[in-house]
Amino acid sequence: MKLVLASNNAGKLAELQALFAPLGVELLRQGDLGIPEAPEPHRTFVENALSKARHAAALSGLPALADDAGLCVDAFGGLPGVDTAYYATRFGYAKGDDNNVRALLEQMRDIDQRRAALVSTLVAVRSPEDPEPLIAVGRAVGQITREPAGDQGFGFDPVMFIPAFGKTFAQLPSEVKNAHSHRGRAARQMLELMRERWFSET
Repeated sequence: MKLVLASNNAGKLAELQALFAPLGVELLRQGDLGIPEAPEPHRTFVENALSKARHAAALSGLPALADDAGLCVDAFGGLPGVDTAYYATRFGYAKGDDNNVRALLEQMRDIDQRRAALVSTLVAVRSPEDPEPLIAVGRAVGQITREPAGDQGFGFDPVMFIPAFGKTFAQLPSEVKNAHSHRGRAARQMLELMRERWFSET
């Protein structure tokens, strides 16, 4: 089965492709099909993911999977949330992972409450009109470090310290990170939903 991934993020594609391999699902990046990115005007992950999935399904004629993810920092009331990808631009930096990390560490310099969650919301639709989208949410809770550590992963992985491992996500091997990351948790939920709703013989 071919499924369009409503993202052009190579890191997301690689992570999700590995996670969805057991179902025999082939993920196609929307940019490779000439599909432009959908607008993301909403204030919640689920609304943005649903909008992106419907957009990709409408323009490809294929089922689509969309992910909207971000960092929710307790000390900031859950922000930056849906604005995570553009976080650095609020502080005069260019958009990008390294600048996002730099801006976050600067804003949290004098904050001791460093609990945060990486949140991933996956939405899958069989068609743009699918009345029953599949929705899966994964969360990985940790602490924001005071400086980056590790060179694996992407996004906020270098500053997301996971107490159970005593390391940041960027210090973990990819298979360990995938098993415990927000996206890994959401993807496993989504796999079960797809098995039950889309692939079940009964």
